[in-house]
Amino acid sequence: MLRPHTRPPQTTPAWIVCAWPPVTCPVVQTPELHFVHLGTRVLNAGDSETPTTGQTLWGGPSGDGAAGVAWDWVQIQEGVVAMADPFGLVTNLQLVGAQGQVLSGFEATMRLNELVHALPWQNEVQRALARVEH
Repeated sequence: MLRPHTRPPQTTPAWIVCAWPPVTCPVVQTPELHFVHLGTRVLNAGDSETPTTGQTLWGGPSGDGAAGVAWDWVQIQEGVVAMADPFGLVTNLQLVGAQGQVLSGFEATMRLNELVHALPWQNEVQRALARVEH
């Protein structure tokens, strides 16, 4: 079972999810996925010219394996963070439709964004930012 980390190892990138075994998940079951925060990293502390950026990783059990999703985020202003690229999600989930067909990249991205929207990921990013600032 996946457990959240209070502080992820600094050498483990969020994109490690690409190395996890693929997990097939019927699209109708995506609302039932219960992902937990596995780690958030601040990659660039930012300055007056460039924004603060980082990565976050979320995961949980799905069918026969562990599923995860990761993405880059950017700090827009103090207290406001957003996905750097909503189409830039990385996952080991392979979403399938009602007829067993694999969803297209666009369709899968739309479903995964719904999942991300329901996660309290901005809170975790704010915690990571607070650790860097202190």
